[in-house]
Amino acid sequence: MSVLEVENLSFGYPHSALLYENFSLHVNVGEVVAILGESGSGKSTLFELITGNLKPQKGSIRTSKISQIFQDPYTSFHPTYTIINQISDVAHLEGLHQLCHALDLDPDVLAQKPHQLSGGQLQRCSILRALLMKPDLILADEPTSALDNITGLHVM
Repeated sequence: MSVLEVENLSFGYPHSALLYENFSLHVNVGEVVAILGESGSGKSTLFELITGNLKPQKGSIRTSKISQIFQDPYTSFHPTYTIINQISDVAHLEGLHQLCHALDLDPDVLAQKPHQLSGGQLQRCSILRALLMKPDLILADEPTSALDNITGLHVM
């Protein structure tokens, strides 16, 4: 079963060369796909196209339920609300404690506001939120960049 189908995608920003021309990608349930490239090559733009935040010039994108893990956890949470309130706004909390344990995340930090957490704690909260949404597809933009090497290996 397919969770993402990108067919003949073409996209470029105004006044620049095409980032994608007739690009196709299929992702099935259980597959892990990595998009690699240097800075500015269009990796994050592809995510924006997949989520519908940008419109392709040509082609089609069909996807199942998506969740995202952003590179910068500080911009993915509202600064004045607690983490648990923000997670419960978009996800059911079933399995919360098991996932906290798997992510080596003390459930008590969920009562905090984003600025009260370290970058690593906040990124693990972002991963927690994405998993609790029970998506068919997770788009992860450098999900371990805010984590130390040991935690990054453990989480992934």
